[in-house]
Amino acid sequence: MKTHISIPAIIVSLLTLFLSAQPKYTLAQQVDTVRLKDNRLNTAMLTPGMRQYMVCFQNPKSPKVMRFWLWLRDTKMETQNGQKVLVTSQHWYGGDTTSYRTVYSVNKASDFSPIYHSETVNGKNKSFNWGNTKITGADTVAVNTAKTFSLDFAAPCYNWNLDIETFEMLPLAAGKTFAINFYDAGFGKPEYIIYKVTGSEVLTTYDNQKVDCWILFNESDNAGRHATQTFWISKKNHEFLKEEDNFAGMYRYKVKMPTATANPLLRFGK
Repeated sequence: MKTHISIPAIIVSLLTLFLSAQPKYTLAQQVDTVRLKDNRLNTAMLTPGMRQYMVCFQNPKSPKVMRFWLWLRDTKMETQNGQKVLVTSQHWYGGDTTSYRTVYSVNKASDFSPIYHSETVNGKNKSFNWGNTKITGADTVAVNTAKTFSLDFAAPCYNWNLDIETFEMLPLAAGKTFAINFYDAGFGKPEYIIYKVTGSEVLTTYDNQKVDCWILFNESDNAGRHATQTFWISKKNHEFLKEEDNFAGMYRYKVKMPTATANPLLRFGK
């Protein structure tokens, strides 16, 4: 797990850092365990379409400087090999080419179980065939740096790269705690990550509408460093609207942009 202070690298790998830092929980605690076999995700709540997020990062060593990114996440319903799937394509734009990444993920529409995951960062690709019992490097991708990768699963798991989409399908309610069996492809092993509904808050959107949201919270400790993530998800439409993260005193903010936001893919291709 990389912890060097390269600004784009921290932003890109922040969720991976949280994965390695998760405390161990006993699942006998009163939590809702989110496993594929239990079908706890309400897949009908995940509305296909383009979502854009402004992501900014602030380092306390440079409090007057803010680093900005634009993340595009487009989910489509498709049919592949005779079955309905949800295909999510991501494009992350930053201040230079090293910040840019693309992600392509395929999940079963019925339960959101992962089938395929591919990401390209700094021109290097990692692609995986993902099943309920194991994940392996995709040998059909010509230049795949993870071609020889293989990991057996003790139980089916969800794709942690699609945490936003997963949160929108959770049965959120007051006092709920969820243990989600997440895996970040190519890193470590699957882990049950704990997310707690800690309350609610009314957010004011761009059109001055008041939206009542659940607050979903995650925290962890690693080598004496405390990390937190806080998410705001609308109660009515299960819409992921906002996120604030803190890691070792550094902050990341993520806000969903309005549908009127310009789509760079329309002008500069894919």
